[in-house]
Amino acid sequence: MMPQRALGTQGLCVSAVGLGCMGMCHAYGAPASRQAMTELLAQAVDLGYTFFDTAEVYGTSERPHDNEELLGKALKPYRNKLVIATKFGLRFDLSSGQVPYPLIPDSRQQTIRQAVEGSLKRLQTDHIDLYYQHRPDPKVPIEEVAATVQDLIREGKVLYWGLSEAPAELIERAHAICPLSAIQNRYSMMARWHEALFPLLKKLGIGLVAFSPLANGWLSAAYTQDSYFDPSTDYRAKMPQFQAASYTTNAALLAFIRNLAAQKSATPAQIALAWMLNKKPWIVPIPGTRHVTRLQENAQASLVNLTATEVAAIDAALAKVPMSAVFGGTALKE
Repeated sequence: MMPQRALGTQGLCVSAVGLGCMGMCHAYGAPASRQAMTELLAQAVDLGYTFFDTAEVYGTSERPHDNEELLGKALKPYRNKLVIATKFGLRFDLSSGQVPYPLIPDSRQQTIRQAVEGSLKRLQTDHIDLYYQHRPDPKVPIEEVAATVQDLIREGKVLYWGLSEAPAELIERAHAICPLSAIQNRYSMMARWHEALFPLLKKLGIGLVAFSPLANGWLSAAYTQDSYFDPSTDYRAKMPQFQAASYTTNAALLAFIRNLAAQKSATPAQIALAWMLNKKPWIVPIPGTRHVTRLQENAQASLVNLTATEVAAIDAALAKVPMSAVFGGTALKE
């Protein structure tokens, strides 16, 4: 079984590597087969994954809540052994004609109340283990959001909560009202800007859930400049790290990671995950996949040991090696 680690100091414990489920239904091409993903989720449980991440908005225009519906049915037989995280406070502007879809925040109390009831129904559960505000809402004070979630915790509908892509100020203000267990941010060897939050997270006893820990898959070394992504359904088609010229820019980075992998008898993806796992005991990456081989590979990253000296050397190298821009997320719609 996979090692476990604490997310924050409120009592939440999860597998060292979690499974980001968005790409099964959203943003990484046309949705995968429901049957195939049901089988994959069962295999994840068998491999020791206990932490599964979704959101109410992961889906398509035809099936806007597809991902929660998938997890609700597929994980129901194992529900009492798992931590399921989902999110509220965001919707996509599906009418925009743009891919990625523009984001519209909405964390009003009545919206959160509606969202939690919908997620509970779709996830076929009576509680949400970890409930994130998907993005800050500039129109709703974070204190109001925290108070609403605190009520949901008192009612037993939510056990723990967190914020995604929130700045330090909001984290502190939210935590003062209702203690946070986790912050979910984009974090990888190519996206390190959120390391500035680490001292605050340690001080407050909050864990970091790292989404896109492989830079949307690029760090797996599985792609080349000839890889094709359908621009109508796959966000990677417009991500800077997947543009043809970026493969030349990132050649030294990839060579560096491959060399580390060879030294540790590991794969590039395992090195990218082990780097953050060994950096802090409260970081949990949630790489996504549609393939059982990747599921196994990512889980085994939890067994790759890097010393503090090795992690520091990697950090120093990452600060110097040339690398392209990396996708930083979709901007909120004004």
